[in-house]
Amino acid sequence: MKKWTAVLVMLVFLSGCSGKSRELQRGLDLRSELLKASQCRFSCEITADYGNKTYTFSMDCQGDAQGNLTFTVTEPETIAGITGKIADGEGSLTFDDTALQFDLMADDQLSPVSAPWILLKTLREGFITSAGMEGERLRLSIDDSYEDDALHLDVWVNGENRPETVEILFSDRKILSLAVKSFETA
Repeated sequence: MKKWTAVLVMLVFLSGCSGKSRELQRGLDLRSELLKASQCRFSCEITADYGNKTYTFSMDCQGDAQGNLTFTVTEPETIAGITGKIADGEGSLTFDDTALQFDLMADDQLSPVSAPWILLKTLREGFITSAGMEGERLRLSIDDSYEDDALHLDVWVNGENRPETVEILFSDRKILSLAVKSFETA
């Protein structure tokens, strides 16, 4: 009888360990929604940290089902109106007498303007390394690839399962942060 009780207890523990957590399931639900959507729209404020200097600007963004992202810079006023498109990591900018110049970051992997594209790409296909609650918000930790030079994203998701705050880290150092607003899929 003791043997059967021990086996039953072990089965209960093992089945609990193999099940998905509620937090991980929320992350997978967000991914599924993005993969099914024909488009995604949001606004964000991006802060780029170069160590000795930071830059902050805002953008309105729209992603499509193919993983392309179009954006319009909305702030600061001196660069507002610049538009661009990012597809497969390649980008283009359109502007009238205004240049948008940022040094590349993360061993020349990305520009601060590409942060929203990295967010959507990683939410869609990145490796979720952990999921857990921090207060009222879900925190997802996601790597953008399995490579040694992977970007690591910490994404805080609100109660409506929408990204709110994002930190992009490279070599354990935060290089970009995004404050996301009005995140919608259709």
